[in-house]
Amino acid sequence: MSPVGLRCLLFASVLACHWAPAGCYANGKVTKVCGSMEPHHRVPGQTSHSPYRLETNTTTFSPGDRIQVILSGTSFFEGFLLQARDAANQGSVSAVGTFTLTNPQKTQLLTCNKHQGSAVSQTSDARQTEVVVTWNAPADAPGQVQFFVTVVAHYNVFWVKLPGPIIYQHGVTPHPPHSDTTPPPVQTTTSSVLPGPFTSEGCGQSKSCLLVPPGCHPKEDPDCFFLSMTTEGPDKKSVIFELSGPAEGYVAFALSWDTWMGDDDVYMCVKDGDVVSVSAAFVSGRTHPEDQSQSGLSLVSWRLADGAIQCRFSRPVKLAHQEPARLDLDQEYFLFLANGRAQYGKVWKHSLQPLISTRRKRITGPPEVLRGSRGPIIMKMHGALMLLAWMLTGSVGTFVASFYKPDWPNQTVLGQKVWFQVHRGLMMLTVTLTIVAFCLPFFYRKGWSKHAGVHPYLGCCVLALSLIQPITAAVRPSPDSHRRYIFNWAHWGVGSLTEIMAVAAMFLGMRQSSLLLPQPWATHVLIGYVVWLASFRSLLWAHEHLHIKKAAVGSDDTQAILSDQSGRGRWGSFMKSLILAALAVGNSGLLMALLSSIAEI
Repeated sequence: MSPVGLRCLLFASVLACHWAPAGCYANGKVTKVCGSMEPHHRVPGQTSHSPYRLETNTTTFSPGDRIQVILSGTSFFEGFLLQARDAANQGSVSAVGTFTLTNPQKTQLLTCNKHQGSAVSQTSDARQTEVVVTWNAPADAPGQVQFFVTVVAHYNVFWVKLPGPIIYQHGVTPHPPHSDTTPPPVQTTTSSVLPGPFTSEGCGQSKSCLLVPPGCHPKEDPDCFFLSMTTEGPDKKSVIFELSGPAEGYVAFALSWDTWMGDDDVYMCVKDGDVVSVSAAFVSGRTHPEDQSQSGLSLVSWRLADGAIQCRFSRPVKLAHQEPARLDLDQEYFLFLANGRAQYGKVWKHSLQPLISTRRKRITGPPEVLRGSRGPIIMKMHGALMLLAWMLTGSVGTFVASFYKPDWPNQTVLGQKVWFQVHRGLMMLTVTLTIVAFCLPFFYRKGWSKHAGVHPYLGCCVLALSLIQPITAAVRPSPDSHRRYIFNWAHWGVGSLTEIMAVAAMFLGMRQSSLLLPQPWATHVLIGYVVWLASFRSLLWAHEHLHIKKAAVGSDDTQAILSDQSGRGRWGSFMKSLILAALAVGNSGLLMALLSSIAEI
C-alpha cells in the first residue's frame, strides 16, 4: 500500500475510534487509560461487591522470579486491564515489571508509560471467566507489589481498579500499604421496584399525559407508550415523570426546543438483564446519548413485568447547579418519545421514528392530554403525493393510453381525441405530483438520507424516467412516419418500467422509519392494489384479443355483420367505460385506505 493510502487508513481508523470509542475498545487497545484504568463508557463504574478476584501462586518473590497471576469470576466478563504497581506508593501510575502471555489468542500485552509489556488486556469482547498470565519481577522491583485489575462485565457494568493480592520481596516485613490520597465519595441514587403498573387515570386532570396510541392504558396494554408529568407540592419545585413502553430494550423521552434531534435533554429507562437503569443524558445530534448519569434524579423506581418496562423519577424544576445539558422545566418544549433495543444496558438506535408532540408543552403547566405523531408532516405529504400520483392519476392515465385509443373516435377536446387529452392531462399531473413529492424529503433531511436504503435511489429513477416521457412525446415522429413504431415501443417500455419501479418504491417507502405504516396491513393493501390492477389489465387484454380475432374472421354474410357492427361497437365502448370507472373507483378506495393510515401515524 502506498504511503498516502497508509495515512488515509490511519486517519480513518482514528476517526472511527473518535466517533465510536466503544467499538474500538472492544479490541483491548486501551493504552490511553493505563493511568486511571477507567473505561470511557460514559457511565460510572460499579461500587457494589465485584464477582471477580485476582490470585497469585505465591506471596513472596525475588527479582527475576516468574509469578502466576489468575483473574477469575463467578460470571462472564468481556474485557479487563491488569497491571502491577508499587504497593507502598499507590499514588504512582507507573506499572512495575512485565507480563508473559499464556493464551495469546485471548490476551495481549500493552505498553503503558513507554514500558513495553507492563499491562495485559483482552483481544476481543469474547466472553470468558478466567485469564492466566505470568508476571516477571524486575531487577529493581520495590519491596511490595500489588496487582490491580479493571473488569468489564459488559458495556455499562464494570469495576474500576479492583485491588488484588500484595506480594513481598524476601526479607521485607509485610504491612498494610498506605494511601496518600482519599478517594472521593461515590454519589449514587438508589432505586426501588414499583409496587404495580402505571395507570392513565387522572390524565388531563391531575397530570399531563402523552399516550400512543391515543387512549391506550399502560396498566393493561404492554405496547402502550405512556409519559406522564406531575408537578409536586404547592411550590411546584419538582416534577415526577412516569414512563412506560414495551420491554424491547429501552424507552426514553427528550425535551427539545424544536422538532429536530439535537441539543436535547434525554431521560432513559434501559433494560439490563432483570433490572432497569434510569439515567439522564444529552443528545447533541443523531448520535449516541452522552454524559449518562443520575445527576439531579431522585425517588427513582422501576418495574419490569407483563411485557412492559416502566420507570418513575423526580427532577427539580431548576437544578441547584444547572448544567447546560439539563433544561429548565419551567419552559415550553417539544416532547420526543422513543424506544429500541438494548444489549447489556447499552442502547441501540431506535428502529421507529420518535413520536413528537404536535406542539410545545410547558412541563409545569396545567394538566392536559397531549397528542403526537411519528410521521413529520412534510414526510406525510411526500407519501400522500406519491401514492396519489402512482395509484390513481398515473395508473388510470396509462390504462387510457393502452386500451382506449379506439374508443370515442368522433369526440374531440381542444382539437385532439378524447383518449389522448385524458392521457396527457393525467400523466402531466402525475409528473407534477412526482416532482413536488420528490423534493419534500430533501427539505426535511436537508440533504441525502443515508439510512433509507434503496428507496431514495428508486425515487430518483422514477423521477428521471417520468421526465423522459413528456420530452420524448414532444419530439415524437408523425403518425405516418416509418419510425413511429420505435417511439411507440420506447414510450410504452419506459412507461411500464417507470410504473413498476414506482410500485417497488411504494412497497419500500411504507417501511421507512419516518413514514412507517402499520404492518402487515399496509403491505396487504398495496398487494391488493397490484392484484386489482393486474386483473383489469388481463380483462382488457382478453377483450382486445377477442375483438381482433372476431374482426379477422371472414363470413359469407358480410352484410349482416356490417349491419350489426355499430350496435356491438356501442355496447363494447359502454362496457369499457364501465370498466374504466370501476378501475378508478377501486384505485381511489385503496388509495384512501393508505392515506387514512398516513394521517393516523
